[in-house]
Amino acid sequence: MTQFPFYSVFDLIGMCGFIIYVTNYAFLTFRVLTSDSLVYFWLNLSAATCVLIGLSVNFNLASAMIQLFWVAISLMGIIVRIVQPNDAR
Repeated sequence: MTQFPFYSVFDLIGMCGFIIYVTNYAFLTFRVLTSDSLVYFWLNLSAATCVLIGLSVNFNLASAMIQLFWVAISLMGIIVRIVQPNDAR
């Protein structure tokens, strides 16, 4: 009998973060999104948050630092795009 691996809810949320990252990158590559759109930054923020949640079970300092960087940059990108109109940038 084959046993399936058991993944915690945190692992599954982390994997969802991975899926959001690669989907967002594919959207950018195929010009579904632009790197200037709010959706792009919201997806990056969501992905980083999900991966951070996943890291709470199997912590890795380097990975956590990368995700915190993505959260900070994404939040700054969202704020800039909300505060400044397109023609002001």
